[in-house]
Amino acid sequence: MDFLGAYSPDNLSFIMEGFGVTLRVAFLSILFSFILGTIIGVVRYAKLPVLSPVLALFVEIIRNLPLLLIIFFTKFALPQVGIKLSIEWAAIMALTVFEGAMIAEIVRGGLNSIEKGQIEASRSSGMTYTQTLWNILLPQALRRMSPPMVSQFISLLKDTSLAIVISLPELMHHVQIVGGQQFSFVVPLLLLAALLYFTVNYILSIIARRLEARRV
Repeated sequence: MDFLGAYSPDNLSFIMEGFGVTLRVAFLSILFSFILGTIIGVVRYAKLPVLSPVLALFVEIIRNLPLLLIIFFTKFALPQVGIKLSIEWAAIMALTVFEGAMIAEIVRGGLNSIEKGQIEASRSSGMTYTQTLWNILLPQALRRMSPPMVSQFISLLKDTSLAIVISLPELMHHVQIVGGQQFSFVVPLLLLAALLYFTVNYILSIIARRLEARRV
């Protein structure tokens, strides 16, 4: 194991460049999946005719497919129908769709956990259903579902490594390239990658625990 050679300035710079891609893809995927999942979860909770059953079917299909298949689909199948995405945006779209379906269920569960009496009280005070949902139910649900949502975001960050199959230049892709130059670099680079993943995910897990403590 050649730690000194593996951690040369050029190698570290290259590895951190890949880690930057990992963080960027994860951040954008978290943002978009949160928006998508919240919209789907709210619509499913509202039980809108036609739209809610369609979205329920969408969620069930996506949740029962492997993420790897969705990544391949966004990169190789969408161009067949005229939708061409860069490698990075194909990964972001795949992660957004997959995690959005997961978050939708978290949002729906959070809304269902709110006592029905609050809906009746707010409606009797003259608020519309939309106002009740936006001002009363959703803020409480977001607080309750924060810990599981953060846990889902931790999974998303780790899942970015699967995009190596479409050559996304993220952390593990760069580790593979540098490790291929010298076999003695492999273990030191894997340890470095593990440390980087652990650091970010541990910070997120601390946030999740604190949110859980505040909720209690």
